[in-house]
Amino acid sequence: MSSGPFPTPSQIPTAADVDAAARRLAGHAVRTPLVFSPVLSERVGARAYLKPETLQRTGSFKFRGAFNRMVQIPEADRPAGVVACSSGNHAQGVAAAAQILGMPAVIVMPHDAPALKRDRTRALGAEVVGYDRRTEDRDAIARAIAAERGATMVPPYDDPQIIAGQGTVGLEIVEDLAALGHAPDVVAANASGGGLCAGIALAVKRAAPQARIVACEPAGFDDHARSFRSGVRERNPEPSGSFCDALLAPTPGALTFEITRALVGEAASVTDAEVGRAVEYAFRELKLVVEPGGAVALASLLEGRLDVPGGGTVVIVLSGGNVDADTFIRCIGA
Repeated sequence: MSSGPFPTPSQIPTAADVDAAARRLAGHAVRTPLVFSPVLSERVGARAYLKPETLQRTGSFKFRGAFNRMVQIPEADRPAGVVACSSGNHAQGVAAAAQILGMPAVIVMPHDAPALKRDRTRALGAEVVGYDRRTEDRDAIARAIAAERGATMVPPYDDPQIIAGQGTVGLEIVEDLAALGHAPDVVAANASGGGLCAGIALAVKRAAPQARIVACEPAGFDDHARSFRSGVRERNPEPSGSFCDALLAPTPGALTFEITRALVGEAASVTDAEVGRAVEYAFRELKLVVEPGGAVALASLLEGRLDVPGGGTVVIVLSGGNVDADTFIRCIGA
């Protein structure tokens, strides 16, 4: 169990912060489409929409929060650069934002992060510093680098502006559904530190208070589910052990949990085998390439874990598509 500092009300972002983030991201982030899927709708007996953040800059939703945070760094502080911790998707989002803003970036990444993600982070101009998930503290390493260089830390999820940036996913969902004459009954998003779920909840609950937001997690890394039950931030027993490498945060963030326990409070979990089947389904039936960590919400829907009302409207956020070839081939059975 983890307690951690209790966030003050001034630290917790609001739906208005999500609106401001959308204005900052305009012209930089991709407004990904909201895609109706007839084949998925028929299978689950509801109107099923997909929000493919696989099509976002750097291949995941993470660019949204990174850019929204970094564009607000004062000009005088930018030459010293930024430091971030990530297993890969936040790394690429920060590296891309730093490239756009003309800032140096150092990313602390685990040695077992997929080679594809490490290589793409370097290709975007960032310096990569490796660490061991089991024996080293990535936050301590990052803080030391930031102190030495005078750089700005860019957290992966527990930051008001990161959360607000990720919330633009939810803002686009409710805007696009409203244009079609619908409102969401269920929005399912993958959860690690909780930044995506928290941000989506801020935007969706303002427009559709009746909507349920579901945090979807890999089995064995269901810290949100356990935290919602206990009312405090629970920790996962192991630092690794799932091929959903994007969803292995040790515990929900302090800020994110203040939002998700109030506006989400519901979680679903699926096994790696079920996630693998969802990756295959996305490829064969939806014609989309999704990484395992990006397919957990889809797997939760396919496995009947979301309790979607018949004829209702469900939105599945496909949060990332940065999957290496070997893992993808194993999932699709090619």
